Amino acid sequence: MRDNSFLKDLILLRNDPSKVAPIRAAAERGEIDAQYALGLIYAEGRGVVIDLAQAHFWLSLAMDQGDRDAERLREVVGCQMTDEEFEAAQRLRAGGALSRLSSNQRH
Repeated sequence: MRDNSFLKDLILLRNDPSKVAPIRAAAERGEIDAQYALGLIYAEGRGVVIDLAQAHFWLSLAMDQGDRDAERLREVVGCQMTDEEFEAAQRLRAGGALSRLSSNQRH
C-alpha cells in the first residue's frame, strides 16, 4: 500500500516551503509518491521557484517505478521545457544514475 501523505500535504498547504525538505528526503530514498510530489512541487513552484528540469528529473524517477500519473505530468512538463531545460534534466538524470551506481558499488 502506498503512502499518499506527501500528496495530501501538497493539497492542504499549496505553497509551504517547509514541506519541500521532508518530501525531497523521501524522494531521495526512492519513495515513489515523494518523487511524484517533488516533481509536482518543481513543476508548479509550490514553495520553490519553478524548475522544469528538476520536475522532469523527479517525475522520470517515479515513472521508472511504474507511476503512470508521473508519466502524464512529465509529458506536460516536457511540452513546456526549453532545449536548455531538457538538457539540464538529462544531466540531472545522468548524474543521479552515476551517484546511485557508485553508492551501490560501496555496499
